[in-house]
Amino acid sequence: MTERKPAAMTFESWIDRQIRVAQERGEFDDLAGAGKPLPGAGEAHDELWWVKGYVEREGLSGEALLPTPLRLRKEVERLPEVVRELPTERAVRDTAAELNRRIATWLRTATGPQVPIGLVRVDELVAHWHEQRVRPAAPAPVTVPGVRDGRWRRFTRFLRGTGRFPSR
Repeated sequence: MTERKPAAMTFESWIDRQIRVAQERGEFDDLAGAGKPLPGAGEAHDELWWVKGYVEREGLSGEALLPTPLRLRKEVERLPEVVRELPTERAVRDTAAELNRRIATWLRTATGPQVPIGLVRVDELVAHWHEQRVRPAAPAPVTVPGVRDGRWRRFTRFLRGTGRFPSR
């Protein structure tokens, strides 16, 4: 239970007395970290130490601290890599539509730094997705030992002069 500060005492002497009484009672014995150096002691002072500590403790990326328009621009830049792994065109369109919705919301209420940002062109993104899409490799042709395929016939016609050069 804490004492009330007597009116005649100065504030500093009242605090000093509270600390001394608590020490005498042993309330500061066996505290966690007792005898260990203070973290960061002897290092250069960083004004944003608390922000960096929060980001590290929460497992956030530094990107979480960026203003909204810069964060959105980074998402637009990474969008082709993000949609490359999506299985369907509908999923690509939905992802782009959701990003466009967030961009449009920011453009309506533009607060913070005025960074130019435009909507994603969904049709161009889908076309790029189709071009970059990883397609399964075609199965290798089945060859039976001792049986010649059509390439041999074309080659022999070429040698006889009755056909064109064999194509692949």
